[in-house]
Amino acid sequence: MTSATAHPPRSETSGSDFARLARKIADAGLLGRRPGYYALRITTVAGLYVGGWAAFALVGDSWWTLAVAAFLAVVFGQVALVAHDVAHRQVFRRRRISEVFGRTAAAGVGMGYGWWQDKHTRHHANPNNEELDPDLDPDLLVWSQDQARAATGLPRLIGRWQAFLFFPLLTLEGFNLHVVSVKALANRSLKHRPLDGALLFAHFAAYLTALFWFLPPGMAVAFLAVHQCLFGVYLGSLFAPNHKGMPILKGDDRPDFLRRQVLTSRNVKGGWFTDIALGGLNHQIEHHLFPSMPSPNLREARILVRRYCEELGVDYLETGLIASYRQALTSLHQAGAPLRRARVHA
Repeated sequence: MTSATAHPPRSETSGSDFARLARKIADAGLLGRRPGYYALRITTVAGLYVGGWAAFALVGDSWWTLAVAAFLAVVFGQVALVAHDVAHRQVFRRRRISEVFGRTAAAGVGMGYGWWQDKHTRHHANPNNEELDPDLDPDLLVWSQDQARAATGLPRLIGRWQAFLFFPLLTLEGFNLHVVSVKALANRSLKHRPLDGALLFAHFAAYLTALFWFLPPGMAVAFLAVHQCLFGVYLGSLFAPNHKGMPILKGDDRPDFLRRQVLTSRNVKGGWFTDIALGGLNHQIEHHLFPSMPSPNLREARILVRRYCEELGVDYLETGLIASYRQALTSLHQAGAPLRRARVHA
């Protein structure tokens, strides 16, 4: 298993377009750590996490507990974003302390850290590559017309109208995150599987014990459904604008590192609230070019990266949040077109 921070091979950086950009970014001091920012952010998110569960205990046997479930869904999303930054070594330079904090944060939301780190590293190395990016696996949805033509089972059934089903399906993403984390424990190539397994099942045990200890069974099930469904929608809404609807590459279609990262990524416009809600992932182009750059530096890096791409004539896409979802859904609808045509012919 490799680090979640994927760097370009040396052969792609020596004297390359990316190397010149990297020097500009380094000269601007944007790769330096931001300990004060992360101390405040981690303390705030941890406080909201503890406060949310304290509110859950205080509200107790009342349907107002569903409001707490909605609040904790957002907090879980923020915890996952902290785990993301820690895994990318944005917070700490040393691998060991990064793994300790990353595993702790991942355990707080019931996510397998080793599985996610391995998957996310492969995504960063080959974003939107149909054959190499695990985020484009057609396990439920199809991401290209080639995948649609080869689809069987659920992807074939869902793919016809997947653009309309996308956000409803996100309500299952929280549950899916737990399921795939557990299934990944069978993968012997992942390191620290016993530790990841212990943390996962400790989370599930504590979570379910809390729900059924403080709430009647029916209310506990309702809390679980609201919490996990909204957590899934929030997670999916964080990641959907980043690459969906952007050019999809094939195995042999491999441009240089800078173009591979820029042309397959989309930025989302917005101010400080967007930065907080999306955890800095709204600056997806800059994040993919410099994964270990602290997220509060990405907004300033955007100015340099955009200007540099204009000089090179490299397309740099930035849209509003709603427009990014519209583009992603349009792409999904187009990808499923062969399945609709097959249905009509049948």
